[in-house]
Amino acid sequence: MDKTIANQNYSKVIGRLAELARRLEEEGLPYEALQRPIDDKEMRHRLVRFWIAGGFESSLSQKRAREIMGKNMFGIEEAIKHFEVNPSREQLAALADVPFSEEVLASCKDTHILVAFFPLSLLDIRGKVESQRLFYDQSWYNKQAFAKDRGEVSWHLVLKTPVPDSTSKNWTEQQSLLGSDDETPFARVMAYTIIGHYLATGEWLFEKIYVRCSEVDSYGQRVDLGLFDEDGLDVNSIWDNFRSDNLGLSSARKSN
Repeated sequence: MDKTIANQNYSKVIGRLAELARRLEEEGLPYEALQRPIDDKEMRHRLVRFWIAGGFESSLSQKRAREIMGKNMFGIEEAIKHFEVNPSREQLAALADVPFSEEVLASCKDTHILVAFFPLSLLDIRGKVESQRLFYDQSWYNKQAFAKDRGEVSWHLVLKTPVPDSTSKNWTEQQSLLGSDDETPFARVMAYTIIGHYLATGEWLFEKIYVRCSEVDSYGQRVDLGLFDEDGLDVNSIWDNFRSDNLGLSSARKSN
């Protein structure tokens, strides 16, 4: 359903705008100030972004991170818009400072995505984009613990590609490729990043390859996901000793 103002009942729109004007006047907004967003396109843009983001305003740390990362940042505004999260004050406070230095961000701005992760399980993420069919039609993990775990609000700096030279290796061999500042993220973080980045930019990640994640399923097999294209994101699991030329390793930078 299209929820834009233009597609709503005319009388309802007029009534809502009248109520808004009254409430703004109660808060001290002078009548003359209503003309400014009419004349100023940039002001209208800022107001709309502020409204859509639920009144959220980026911290200096977040603004600087966005300047560096550009489109490779899926921040709080994007999470509100694309995953319809409703951040609490505690969550916003936890995300106020990006836990990566400007030097680290600059070195990763083309290779990684900076993600403001909100507590969403793999099943939650799949449910939020169900109408867009961005996941394979799978039920095998519906009752799996790893698919239900929501995690905690946090920043992640996720590699956009598999770890170099990580295909055709088993889990132990893949882990030896990680640097001291890197780790293997959870499947929920990878799905959140892959789906969120696509919704925000239209860019497909891991189109022709799977990557292992950190969890194992109830059978003891390592969770992997990938092959993300028009058919959706595929979620699987495989034994740690398995090797394949289309199975690599996911990676993210450790926070400071």
